[in-house]
Amino acid sequence: MPKIAEKYQVSHFLVFYLIHSLQFGVGVLGFQRIITKSTGQDAWIPVVLSGLFSHLMVWMIYKILKGAEGNIHDIHLRIFGKWAGKAINLLISLYFTLLAVEVLRTYMEIIQVWMFPDINLWVFSSLFLLLVYYIVSGGFRVVTGICFFGVVLPSYLIFTFIFPLEFAQWKNLSPVFDHSLMDILSGTKGMALTVLGFEALLVYYPFIKKPEKSQIWAHGAIFFTTCIYLLIMIVTLVFFSSEQLQKNIWATLTIWKIVEIPFVERFEYIGIANWVLIILPNVCLVLWCASRGIKQTFNWSQKKTLIGIIALTLLAVNLFETREQINQFNTIVGMTGTYFYLYIPVILILQLVAKRMKKQGGTG
Repeated sequence: MPKIAEKYQVSHFLVFYLIHSLQFGVGVLGFQRIITKSTGQDAWIPVVLSGLFSHLMVWMIYKILKGAEGNIHDIHLRIFGKWAGKAINLLISLYFTLLAVEVLRTYMEIIQVWMFPDINLWVFSSLFLLLVYYIVSGGFRVVTGICFFGVVLPSYLIFTFIFPLEFAQWKNLSPVFDHSLMDILSGTKGMALTVLGFEALLVYYPFIKKPEKSQIWAHGAIFFTTCIYLLIMIVTLVFFSSEQLQKNIWATLTIWKIVEIPFVERFEYIGIANWVLIILPNVCLVLWCASRGIKQTFNWSQKKTLIGIIALTLLAVNLFETREQINQFNTIVGMTGTYFYLYIPVILILQLVAKRMKKQGGTG
């Protein structure tokens, strides 16, 4: 891939916002029940372990990309050849499209359940994706700006988790380490799927100025995200009993119901409405990655490709009607994310082997 012109690149510190904006999405509103199902009061441990796992994955991603010319799509074409490489690149674009469908459909479900039961999903999703097209067609720098504001503007919401501490039952955190290793690993797997998103770095790496300097910001984003998830999990554990938590699909929204502000009666409505500022960068960035991958692989126009992907996304988000269907789809996307995680060390090993063989061939 030819080097990206500097006018299309972003400063290396903005990787912090790109990674955090994808890791911190709609899953924050209900991840607690999934993790505590297997780990109970030890649910904070999988949060920490998933953070460490994410650090390892990001380290591997930089190991893959440093010294490689281009991004993951170029690496595939070099290692697997033209046809197999294109097929794998197409699967990666499909994966990012599925992430967009998952995020948008889950958010639409929350709006349906908590705010507007009779909302016209076709109208909402069409308007939302029209805005996404406007942003993504502006290029990667515009998408990065949306990610920046998607982190900064809703950041005040973190202070709402102070309110539940008035009713905290700290004894809910004990006994500590009361679950088996398999239970902890099961919870860690669920948490790892909640923080999907940093793998997009494999696609937008060439769009970073001085990318070798961005690694510290990438790890900083992982650490920051882990700390926020850990805070929310601990607040949840001391506020709910284990039985209550298993009955709450969206524990974060239930916590917001107790927030009392003189000029706001139902703060969860404010939280849900503000969450669109977090969801928008999620969808924009993954659809940019999906369209960029197809443009790079097949040399198609990115804007025309984006129109096709958005049309596909629009149809997909309106296919699911019941909670069971949405859950099943989210499970499939989660499993796909697991395979992607497992693929990262595989591609690292393959690249190292290819480099060694090339070096030996050159010296021979």
